[in-house]
Amino acid sequence: MKKRVAILGSTGSIGTQALDVIRQHVDSFQVEALTAHSNADLLISQSIEFQPNAVVIVDAAQYHKVKEALSSYDIKIFAGEKSLEEIVEMSTIDMVLTAMVGFSGLKPTLNAIKYKKEIALANKETLVVAGNIISKKAVENKVRVIPVDSEHSAIFQCLVGEYSPIEKIYLTASGGPFRGKTRTYLEKVTLDEALKHPNWSMGPKITIDSATLMNKGLEVIEAKWLFDIRAEQIEVIVHPQSIIHSMVQFCDGSLKAQMGLPDMRLPIQYAFSYPERHISGFPRIRFSDYSQLTFEEPDLQTFRCLSLAYEVLNKGGNWACSMNAANEIAVEAFIQGEITFLQIPELIESTIHETCFIEDPALEDYLETDREARKITREKINKITARSVIYTQ
Repeated sequence: MKKRVAILGSTGSIGTQALDVIRQHVDSFQVEALTAHSNADLLISQSIEFQPNAVVIVDAAQYHKVKEALSSYDIKIFAGEKSLEEIVEMSTIDMVLTAMVGFSGLKPTLNAIKYKKEIALANKETLVVAGNIISKKAVENKVRVIPVDSEHSAIFQCLVGEYSPIEKIYLTASGGPFRGKTRTYLEKVTLDEALKHPNWSMGPKITIDSATLMNKGLEVIEAKWLFDIRAEQIEVIVHPQSIIHSMVQFCDGSLKAQMGLPDMRLPIQYAFSYPERHISGFPRIRFSDYSQLTFEEPDLQTFRCLSLAYEVLNKGGNWACSMNAANEIAVEAFIQGEITFLQIPELIESTIHETCFIEDPALEDYLETDREARKITREKINKITARSVIYTQ
């Protein structure tokens, strides 16, 4: 029987690659639902190709465009954020791939868990923001959460068949486009430079996060919740070739590593097919092309975001939620040309310390923290841009 999949965020980088996986395995997987925030044109073409049961366009202003384009097809059309949350309740869905960007993934993921849908988790921010709630609800509802991030998929794969406790996890990082650069260099980097990732093809937000090393910081927090380990058991190591995706060290000192070419379709396919492996036509490694696999320590002083993530993880409470919200606003401001690259971690750190700290937050606390942190960060950016206007005059 085919596994029926809902893809939340089908028009983004992960969503389009997930559809490519399904395209290559039409005998194993079926698209049951697709959602997009505002890319109506791509959602329409995806819907015509894959014929899902239902689609959601979150931007309600685009509803009539989508509805009209799909009027001759037997596809249900919905709009709005509430529909995004509710679509996962469909009884015909077996697995939900959460591929949206940022905080928007939290409520749909929680609802999918409530309705006992298997989760393929690509939206790391969901665990960063509310890992305690997600983990608890997944256990209560006996829902399996399979990571799609290449690093966490690697750890997950290394742990299959293992019963010994984890001693340590090594999360590998490419180092991004600015590996080895100084703060002086980073003062003047452009958006185009920050978007030129050396190894991976990703959306703009995650690519900027990779450049600041915030993406790795988010992954550190995600690893804590996925694998029930402490911050001191998670070590980030820069591996520029991106061939070893992560490693697990066990109590006897042995290490297991998962390797592969940097292609997100591999962890997506594994999440869909687990516990089996499906044949793929993806490119294979030629070790002769890699005469060296190198490793180095991350520069925590130059790339402040990673050290901030460790501080937030050790503090606990709602700090990770505040950090995530501030990062989302700051990254968007950098993309829009409102702030410089190095102002991203500065804004995040100052926002964290101005957000009301809650030691044991509930869901509503996380929602309020997200609103508060976004407001604080936005106000700080407005002050920066106002000073910039005055200076240029």
